[in-house]
Amino acid sequence: MLSPITNAAPTQSAAQPAPVRQPSPQAKPQPAPVDTVRLSSAAALQQELTETAVQTAREASQGDNQARNLLARETAGKKAGL
Repeated sequence: MLSPITNAAPTQSAAQPAPVRQPSPQAKPQPAPVDTVRLSSAAALQQELTETAVQTAREASQGDNQARNLLARETAGKKAGL
């Protein structure tokens, strides 16, 4: 059988003070990220569009991946009869 407890002292919850946040001394502002824009890309595109097949072949032989891809597409188009 259960009997009630009559002589227990009432409990009080002790309030814990919240930790105070100290502001950092003289926080340094972070610099904004900088984007770089190349305005000469239009000129480079114009040059790529107007170069001759000889120039493209020369660049491909010197390791230019863009020129190699262009030659491969042209070759595939010729084989397909386009």
